[in-house]
Amino acid sequence: MNTDKNTIIGFVLMALVVFAFMMYDSHRMKENAIAQQENAIVEAAEQEQKEAQEAKAAKEKADKLLEQQTDTLNPLFQASTKNEGTTVIENELLRLTINNKGGQLCKAELKDSTYKTWDKTAQVVLFDNDDSNLKFLFNGKEHNIITDELYFTPTSQDNGSVTMRLPIAGGSIDFAYSLVPESYLLHLDIQANGLEGFFPAKTDKVDIVWNEKMRQQEKGFSFENQHSTIEYREDDHDTEVLSSGGTDKEETEFEKGVYWLAFKDQFFSQVLIADEAFKVEKLSSKQAERESGYIKTYDAEFSANFDPTGKNPTNLNFYLGPNRFNTLKENEAILYKNNSAGITKDRDLDLQSLVYLGWPLIRYINRFFFVYLFDWMTRLGLNMGIVLLLLTIVIKFLVYPLMKKSYLSSANMRVLKPKVDEISKKYPKKEDAMQKNQEVMQLYSKYGVSPMGGCLPMLIQMPIWIALFNFIPNAIELRGQSFLWASDLSTYDDVIRWGKHIWGIGDHLSLFCVLWCLSTVANTWISMRQQSYSMTEEQQQQMGMMKWMSYLMPIVFFFSFNGYSSGLNYYYFVSGIISILMMWYLRKTTDDAKLLQKLEERYKRRQADPSKPGGMSGMARRLQELAELQQKKLEEQQRKNNRQ
Repeated sequence: MNTDKNTIIGFVLMALVVFAFMMYDSHRMKENAIAQQENAIVEAAEQEQKEAQEAKAAKEKADKLLEQQTDTLNPLFQASTKNEGTTVIENELLRLTINNKGGQLCKAELKDSTYKTWDKTAQVVLFDNDDSNLKFLFNGKEHNIITDELYFTPTSQDNGSVTMRLPIAGGSIDFAYSLVPESYLLHLDIQANGLEGFFPAKTDKVDIVWNEKMRQQEKGFSFENQHSTIEYREDDHDTEVLSSGGTDKEETEFEKGVYWLAFKDQFFSQVLIADEAFKVEKLSSKQAERESGYIKTYDAEFSANFDPTGKNPTNLNFYLGPNRFNTLKENEAILYKNNSAGITKDRDLDLQSLVYLGWPLIRYINRFFFVYLFDWMTRLGLNMGIVLLLLTIVIKFLVYPLMKKSYLSSANMRVLKPKVDEISKKYPKKEDAMQKNQEVMQLYSKYGVSPMGGCLPMLIQMPIWIALFNFIPNAIELRGQSFLWASDLSTYDDVIRWGKHIWGIGDHLSLFCVLWCLSTVANTWISMRQQSYSMTEEQQQQMGMMKWMSYLMPIVFFFSFNGYSSGLNYYYFVSGIISILMMWYLRKTTDDAKLLQKLEERYKRRQADPSKPGGMSGMARRLQELAELQQKKLEEQQRKNNRQ
């Protein structure tokens, strides 16, 4: 009756807590709604003010251009006169289009047939038309040069190079573009000619503003968005990341110089590399709207060295290509070899860091093992699904000794369970739990068995699990590669689509993700069953909550990984199936009778070992002494309570 009363009280208290939370949540939602309305009013006012300012700025700009175009004495007169047109330069890997207006790149296309759009209908275009704007701002004595407002004239053109000339006051500013053969590198020299009187004597910098709307190159918006960032390499050899994971971010404090700056998406990057460190003023990243065709909008404001006399040109390099580890490494080697813009190995550009490989320890595992192993396997010319299968088998072969050790630790406890049950019968009361646990630990120590022996081998495998979690989604080799029902192993396999984005699951169902979750449930069931053989009834009851949490995890995995790379889900699925087969093999090849016999022999040896009194190790003896001391204190406390 008392139990029923306590149960009723418990349910009532739970109901009160839930009701209180609902009231609080309702009040909070009402406050949020009011706050959102207020914010909407403020944002509307700010937007109206912003549009008015933009209209005013556009009018001032138009008036300024009109003044330049009608004032023949203005040194920018010729440069402001419309001279529409484009110039194309190309090498074996890149086709670049340069616009007369601004003298800047307006289109970058990859020619390698490996890199096509996700629907495989055309070559990858990094940017086109209004996607990108890279303008240079030169501060003169009386007039400022803003290159994206002015028109250049192409000169000295051949297939792989062109000089874009900006005529100013009898002189010029030249942008000399040249593609490095068989690479994704573009060299740019910026040089003033005959403009010594145009600039102040102390001029030594050119300001650069780089804006770009990053195109959505992959099928999965959310997954690509998570892997799209602004990265930069500081002059102390640290690579920093501005943002990732679909969040807006802005940074305006930079104490160190920057050797390169990259606008990066999941598989492609545009990197601007300096001859001398840039001074960065501002970097910002804003998430684009889903279905807009873009991932993020990047903005960068920085400055580079500039010699107004023209004796020393400003040397810049662009890398416009794939985030493939070996390709980045090869192009970096070309920069060092050509000593392009004074770049030497001492600079340690580390362009390979654009391929995210995880935290420091995880990065080393990927960089010095999985990158080389995966690259060797891809050279075999096999389907990438087979490559992932072979990779999984190799990894499982390497971790098999750890898995076997973990299994045998559990098996040792299983064959000792009858002895543990005998101890449990000696202490049926709950208040004797400490003594019971003490004797069980003594038993394990005498037989040389550690209850934690199975945990350490499993923990050692975790870095490998995490390493591949970072490596596979960033392996561009999987991009566009089909296997079974997956048309592209670098993105999700949408066997079922419903056309509408639903929070938490998206607009599709990934079959490889479902299969992985099912294999995880099967592995959990096998592991739990294996552990139950070595547990007492009391221990099994205590494990109840953890058991259900273990079964709940695959559901959490499903909602997290449904939009992930099908290659990653496929790897985890195959890994799970191989784990099940390995557990089955270990169970079939383990003779419990022989295992118990070995433990009995070990028990006798430990009993005869003078360094292990009572057959226990030094750690076990110290734990026993602490437990006995704690038991004495409890008994004394009980006696005091009884006397009172």
